[in-house]
Amino acid sequence: MINNNKQFEAMSTGKVLIGVLAGVAAGALLGVMFAPDKGCETRKKVAKYGKDLTEELNETLKVFMADLSDKFESILKDSKEAAEKEPKEA
Repeated sequence: MINNNKQFEAMSTGKVLIGVLAGVAAGALLGVMFAPDKGCETRKKVAKYGKDLTEELNETLKVFMADLSDKFESILKDSKEAAEKEPKEA
């Protein structure tokens, strides 16, 4: 039961993270697209925003993957401990 809760928690965290990042990206892109600038300035802003977003996304993904790895290791450890505690059949 503990393992299922940890797996659900990891999946929920991932979905929330993706949703937040998608919302931030969409909002920023719409803000830039409706800004009263010339086309070349808007393209520069979009390119800079894309680069910044990519860097932030990479950093967030690294943190998320490290957290997911830690949770996986914990689930694996709990599973091994549970398997060792089960009575062995002869």
